[in-house]
Amino acid sequence: MAGSESLDKEISSAVSSCEAYFEKVQSRKNLPKSLQETLNSAFAGIPVSSFPRVPGGRVIEIPAQTSVSEAVKILSDSKILSAPVINKDHKSSLDWRERYLGIIDYSSIILWVLESADFAAIALSATSATAAGVGAGAVGALGVAALGATGPVAAAGLAAAAVGAAVAGGVAADRGIGKDAPTAVDRLGKDFYQVILREEPFKSTTVRTILKSFRYAPFVPVCTESSMLSVLLLLSKYRLRNVPVIKPGEPDIKNYITQSAVVYGLEDCKGRDWFDHISSLPISELGLPFMSPKEVISIDSDEHILEAFKRMRDNNIGGLPVVDGTNKKIVGNISMRDIRYLLLQPEVFSNFRHLTVRNFTTKIATAGEEYGLAIPAITCRPDSTLGSVINSLASRSVHRVYVGEGDENELYGVITLRDVISCFVSEPPNHFENCLGFSVKEMLKR
Repeated sequence: MAGSESLDKEISSAVSSCEAYFEKVQSRKNLPKSLQETLNSAFAGIPVSSFPRVPGGRVIEIPAQTSVSEAVKILSDSKILSAPVINKDHKSSLDWRERYLGIIDYSSIILWVLESADFAAIALSATSATAAGVGAGAVGALGVAALGATGPVAAAGLAAAAVGAAVAGGVAADRGIGKDAPTAVDRLGKDFYQVILREEPFKSTTVRTILKSFRYAPFVPVCTESSMLSVLLLLSKYRLRNVPVIKPGEPDIKNYITQSAVVYGLEDCKGRDWFDHISSLPISELGLPFMSPKEVISIDSDEHILEAFKRMRDNNIGGLPVVDGTNKKIVGNISMRDIRYLLLQPEVFSNFRHLTVRNFTTKIATAGEEYGLAIPAITCRPDSTLGSVINSLASRSVHRVYVGEGDENELYGVITLRDVISCFVSEPPNHFENCLGFSVKEMLKR
């Protein structure tokens, strides 16, 4: 009962936060009511089945009992960053509520590792660390300096290989369309997977365990005949990163729509009157950025890099602008995936406790393609058009663009994929209850 009440409070808080965000968006974007109604009507008339299929036409699914190490290998070999988790106990069921448990992705795995490290120091085996390409200094600093773990190593502590596996697979998949993913991981050593599969508790920790202990990416699907308006609202107002598409009466997921895919789709709408009109507007006329400069979470270049990752974890965000001085001049970008450099190049970072963000970004800038290319800070100005921001997000395959102002490019705000999608939609009264038969809050409860 206590667990149920806690979950209800968590979901209610999340939904309230989403509603507050979207209310702010609607009050600031200043689109004529007639235009917004026209857009809503147009998106409501587009069936989800018309959205381009995932590459290869088949959505990769990962069984809940799969070990975390094997899940990472599947994601890496398939050149994808996330996948739905299927409950094998109900594999034959046609009810998605029984068939699917959630969504697993690299960020979930990394954040779960960081979350777990709050309660126990990361277990370190010299043999496994060496084979996995993870140095004792890296794991020690990550588990103690960054996350404040001071207690003894617990039986439930994570092996160093667990961290290494999560980020190693991410190197290849992080390349987007991805080339040669298995080779990128193989560079860590030919016995990499063999080693981590032998490690405890890693070899017996399952994807189901992560989903139960770390509620990060819920499984909230729409059917093939649902409207794109529903998808856009889930990806914007309700902060989902991806939306699975199902067909009633059939077991397999038909498609998998991400925030990035939608923004790519918007970029392809150039030449259409409605898009050209909105995209030609300066972001300031649309109320962007939606967060004030004081609300943007950043990291100073002289702070420790491990503090940057802790700050991302604590605020459940995927990236931070790196700033200099009291005027917060934008000098770089740090994302959650950059944690891979701490673990894949341990010989470069001999003293993690004192590694600053400035030194870290300098080193990864020269790391080479074998570790995945580091992405610099992509910026725009307050008078930039929405279209130019969309182009930057799509062409650079990034999740956020920072807004800089003045001669010093001082931090003024941030624009995310979610923000851009929010510019094009509003939520009609009782939309999900009318279209799906239940509210988003009810979907999140399962």
